[in-house]
Amino acid sequence: MTTPAAPSVLFVCVHNAGRSQMAAAFLTHLAGDKVQVRSAGSAPADAVNPAVVEAMKESGIDISAETPKVLTVEAVQASDVVITMGCGDACPYFPGKRYLDWKLDDPAGQGVQAVRPIRDEIEQRIRGLLAELEIEPAS
Repeated sequence: MTTPAAPSVLFVCVHNAGRSQMAAAFLTHLAGDKVQVRSAGSAPADAVNPAVVEAMKESGIDISAETPKVLTVEAVQASDVVITMGCGDACPYFPGKRYLDWKLDDPAGQGVQAVRPIRDEIEQRIRGLLAELEIEPAS
């Protein structure tokens, strides 16, 4: 009996320094190796937003070692689900992929106080995505 391949999810935002980093971190944290997780940006920043790093640390997830990555056609092709967050037009489209566009506030230039509600909304959306994928989240 073979185990089906883990689904692959790509999170894309403009700078890959906030929303997509939080989403990828929550999915990795909650799904473990049951999902392949990628994140990228259409115009990546030099570093992950420090307020995002702090807000995620409050949730027990350390993303301080993460770096923004550039969006590539290969990353989209290798993903089953592509979730855009404010840069849908910059993301290449391939038939057969599932595309979702999550409307979320941009944490760029915001303090940790403003990032917390965005972080919490992302976590809830990730939990919903796991339910759709029929993957039990880690506790």
